[in-house]
Amino acid sequence: MFTGIITGLGHIINVQDLGTDASHGKRLTLQAPSGYLDDVGLGDSIALNGACMTVTALNEEAGHFDIEISAESLAKTHGLTQKRWVNLEKALRAMDRLGGHLVSGHVDATARIVQFEPTGESWTLKVLAPLELACYLAYKGSVTLNGVSLTINQVIDTPSGVEISINIIAHTIEHTTFKESHVGDTINIEIDTVARYVHRSLQVDPNLSKT
Repeated sequence: MFTGIITGLGHIINVQDLGTDASHGKRLTLQAPSGYLDDVGLGDSIALNGACMTVTALNEEAGHFDIEISAESLAKTHGLTQKRWVNLEKALRAMDRLGGHLVSGHVDATARIVQFEPTGESWTLKVLAPLELACYLAYKGSVTLNGVSLTINQVIDTPSGVEISINIIAHTIEHTTFKESHVGDTINIEIDTVARYVHRSLQVDPNLSKT
């Protein structure tokens, strides 16, 4: 479990195939910020651009760690097969503050940035997400984009997808990969966990339990 509050930027420094075809995943080696791995052990969870991954190897002296990403995860995410910067978040501990919202680290789909521009001291970000996620996205609701917990300011359903508008403060831009984002970029999206369960509860026919 995570909160969507990014705790560091990591850099993918090596990508290795785990097999010879698309049914296999990849092993990634990442450079973490200085001291970031001091409280990390093998088997711990770290989210990379919002995707929960398991630490499979550690080199604390060099500040490196490895993860193995499955073909399924590769198909659901974007930006984890290239040497690039990624948002990092360690798994939530019981005594931690819940500064963002409840995030599982299970990416639901990818979305496309359609507008990204400064507005006053902040930035306006508009993202086009798959239409099947529309029922989970609401005004003033929470959403996770590339692992960052954000609040939705506007929702517009269109034939080509659901467009959400978000205001991002300068601090968030500076401390996440959003400082390198541009219109047209593909990003990872995870819907709010609470919205997921509410939607499912509304789908269930209460009469089924009476048969």
